[in-house]
Amino acid sequence: MMVESEVVDRLLNSEDPSIRFKASTEVLDEDEGSTEIRRLQQEVRSSRRVELLVSERGRDGKIPYHPYAKWYGAHWVQATLADIGYPPGDKSLVPLREQEYEWLLSDTHSQASHSPVRTRRDAPRFHASMEGNGLFAFLKLGLVDKRAEILAERLVRMQWPDGGWNCDGDPKAHVSSFEESLNPLRALALHAEMTESSTSRSAVKRAAEVFLSRHLYKRRCDGKVIRPHFAKLHYPCYWHYDILFGLKVMKEAGFIKDERCADALALLESKRLKHGGFPSEEKYYRVSKNRISGRSLVDWGPTGASRMNEFFS
Repeated sequence: MMVESEVVDRLLNSEDPSIRFKASTEVLDEDEGSTEIRRLQQEVRSSRRVELLVSERGRDGKIPYHPYAKWYGAHWVQATLADIGYPPGDKSLVPLREQEYEWLLSDTHSQASHSPVRTRRDAPRFHASMEGNGLFAFLKLGLVDKRAEILAERLVRMQWPDGGWNCDGDPKAHVSSFEESLNPLRALALHAEMTESSTSRSAVKRAAEVFLSRHLYKRRCDGKVIRPHFAKLHYPCYWHYDILFGLKVMKEAGFIKDERCADALALLESKRLKHGGFPSEEKYYRVSKNRISGRSLVDWGPTGASRMNEFFS
């Protein structure tokens, strides 16, 4: 279609190198190891968005807040860098990595994240999205060491019988959470790809069924939308879930051709704007320099059902 071609051309010529990176690798499936993509990633590294994301680092290279501070702590900064095409192997990010490991591997985190509450099916309550986001970022940013295997093993060990994860403290909760399961699925898929781990690959197949068996956004019992915001488009999603993020991870994990993705793809197609591209319908952040929960130092483009946002298109 002419409109699609025009939108792709617009993205490939965007002023933002992260948009050009995403269009090249996610739309045109160009090799991330190619010379051209590596050059583009260096542009991402020196971009204004990245400059803002890491602007609160001190002389020690660390961000002086809790790693999970939304959305400006080390955990979220690294997860965002990993998603927008920041180049792997940058040693200047090591202090942020150490901040996150210190938190994720601490007794305090384990006590808070690994609730002793279990269902009758012996399913552990676990904030898996934290380990999932962390593992994905370390792998994507080329910051892995042997501690990454601790995170991967922990995710597999805490996986629920139905294939996902859940942190809900209510003993009556008996199925996995979409919002607690997508980032672990994404991380383990990348881990399996990079390490050829059969254990991670098996965990990915089980986790994918949590989403595919529900057509990525529908209840199995009656076919209704699980939650209204699942059917809206957002960027960044952080730990939240929506159909576009779900489809993106299905593509990364190798399941996008499964026929059970069709309904979500059709819903996404219905949101295409008249002149091409897609809108950011809602957002989970507020641009602010003040220390408030949900703050972002970066504006991720226009929000509204009628305005194209390049991060979606």
